[in-house]
Formats: sequence, structure tokens, C-alpha cells
Amino acid sequence: MGIAWIETRSTVVRFIDTNVLLYAVSNDPEEQRKADLARSLLAGRDLALSVQVLQEFYVQATRASRPDPLHPDQAALRFPIADVTPDIVRGAILIQRRFQLSYWDAAIIEAARSLGCTLVLSEDLSHEQDYAGVRVEDPFAPPA
Repeated sequence: MGIAWIETRSTVVRFIDTNVLLYAVSNDPEEQRKADLARSLLAGRDLALSVQVLQEFYVQATRASRPDPLHPDQAALRFPIADVTPDIVRGAILIQRRFQLSYWDAAIIEAARSLGCTLVLSEDLSHEQDYAGVRVEDPFAPPA
């Protein structure tokens, strides 16, 4: 089964983190609100992700110990994907130092930046934090 990737970089503005993808495929009744919200977010065409996010999603969504594991063929995605490049690694190291993040979280920020995204949708990073021009929004945070 082949996967066709359609580049739409001119419209990409939001970068999605692994947790958004995992909630979208969840059948856990306790996660229903987040699952519905994640599915709604994923219906948008202005989204992108990185190789790192795709790898994390694939591993977590298909693991045998998951209550509702996906078949590997179901784990394919349709969004633009940022390759891991030396520039992303260097940028992530700078962001890691500047904002005291884990390298992996900093790599998410830099991958988003490489695709021209100004917004990262993530439950794991600080809600409403601006990381040198890339802002994080927790789509699952209760309304203020």
C-alpha cells in the first residue's frame, strides 16, 4: 500500500504533536471529549508534522499493549512532514538551551518552524508559550 504525500506548505500554519494524533484514534470513553476535538482538528488542511511525531505516533498507536492498537496500514498520515535536517538539529539545540526544554520538545518547535508553522498544537508543551516566534496552544485545555 503506497502513501502519497501532497505538499501544501503555502497553507501550513499549525503543527500537530503526537498527542493530538493519539487522541484522534482513541476509543477510550474517558478520552471521548479529547478524541472528538482531535478528530475535528485533523479535519483541517492547514496542518503539518515532523518525522519525529510520525515515528512516535506509529510506535504508540500500533503497540500491542494498547487497548485499541491500529493495524500498521492504518497509521499512515496525509499531512506535510518535516524531514530531520542538520538545521533542525542545530536550531533545536539552541531552543533547548534558551527555553530549558528537552531536546525532543525543542525539535518539535524547530520542525514546525521549518515548515513555516507559527502555531504548535500540543498538550505537552507550555500552553500559550511563544518559543521565538512559534507559539504553543493546548487544544485540550479547558476554556479560560
